Amino acid sequence: MATLRETRDRIVSVRNTSKITQAMSMVATAKLRRAQDAITAARPFANQVQKILSNLSSADSDFMHPFFEARKDVNNIAIIAITADRGLCGAFNANVLRSLTNRIAELRSQHPKATIHIIPVGKRAVGAVRKGKDSILREFSDVFFKLDYSTAVEIADLISDGFLGMQIDHVEILGNQFVNVMRQVVRTTQLLPIPASSSDSAKSSSTDYIYEPSRGEILDTLLPMYVKLQVWTALLDSNAAENAARRMAMENATTNARDLMRTLQLLYNRERQAAITKEMLEIVGGAEALASA
Repeated sequence: MATLRETRDRIVSVRNTSKITQAMSMVATAKLRRAQDAITAARPFANQVQKILSNLSSADSDFMHPFFEARKDVNNIAIIAITADRGLCGAFNANVLRSLTNRIAELRSQHPKATIHIIPVGKRAVGAVRKGKDSILREFSDVFFKLDYSTAVEIADLISDGFLGMQIDHVEILGNQFVNVMRQVVRTTQLLPIPASSSDSAKSSSTDYIYEPSRGEILDTLLPMYVKLQVWTALLDSNAAENAARRMAMENATTNARDLMRTLQLLYNRERQAAITKEMLEIVGGAEALASA
């Protein structure tokens, strides 16, 4: 009977777990719908602004904004690493942290004398980076419980001030990009200096800009907004990708829990049938012993 009791307790435990994972999947689905709408609305505008500014960086002009300036000596590199604040979302966080480790190794090989500074965004990134040896510029934890544009502004101001003040020479942002519900891809994007458009597209484009009041004044206003927009888009992307990953992980967990419940139920029925058969045999054996006495 002890075996039957243990099996029954396991069935109850797995059933309760499946209810929790199903509820978490439903919550992630609701959050995903809002997050997907937000990134879908923000991404076209951000891509178009990036395209225009990349063309501006390759345009012939006497004025060159510092954000376009690629420095010969790269002594300080900043990487904004975006993860989730929580787990239970499959390999979402592990993929980002693995890519971060690989990217740091690549940058060290390209710039052996450079110091790499990490800006971890999300509790999982903060915990992982603290265990490493790289410098932490600033930590941003618990940002996805209530994602707000002010967080993007704070991060953008931090890297913009550092870049303009020559404390940072190169800035990259690394995080999951939302492709669809089934797929999230870790992407590394150069944020500063703003990369020029590809040579083919630059040559094929014959766009000529007329500036009013002046190219410098316009770029001084637009470029800080652009950096904030890129950071905000990356946060929205990561938020949507996280909820999609959690939804899939919880759906898979619920399916696995139900499969395990069916297996345990068959085992329980088999053990119970064996116990009943054993009791019947004992009763028959006792009755025969009494009859022959």
